[in-house]
Amino acid sequence: MPEHRVPEQIIPKGLADYLEIMSKAALQAGISWRVVENKWPGIREAFHNFDPLAVASIDGSEMERLAADKRVIRNRRKLEAIVDNARAMIDIEEQHNGFQRYLRSHGGFEPTVADLRKRFRFLGDFGAFYFLYVVGEEVPSYEDWCASRGREPQPAH
Repeated sequence: MPEHRVPEQIIPKGLADYLEIMSKAALQAGISWRVVENKWPGIREAFHNFDPLAVASIDGSEMERLAADKRVIRNRRKLEAIVDNARAMIDIEEQHNGFQRYLRSHGGFEPTVADLRKRFRFLGDFGAFYFLYVVGEEVPSYEDWCASRGREPQPAH
């Protein structure tokens, strides 16, 4: 991982907060976090402030506009993943009577990460760790997480 910074944690007020953080994790995969941070206001605007129903209803013509929009990261597969992830979140929230209940239904960090990675697109191992940390779920320390994966911790910037 070329850069590491300690992200701010939030107290999610609704599904839009979860979708925003998950979308940031997906977009950050494989590219500079600084690029994502710099574009974030435009991304948030382009994705209807991450209103899950609005994002889930993005259709082909709106996706075409997004894929050409200079405010966003123009990786079509990642843009489509945000829409698919919004749809999955809505379904999960309905099934579990709340997204936080879903997150806490697995009995620990590792099973939660495994299920997140299975259900959501462009959410890898570190993205799931980042997501859970930022939304205030229990995660191991960054150093312990790195050790459990045979990785060296990166110094924070």
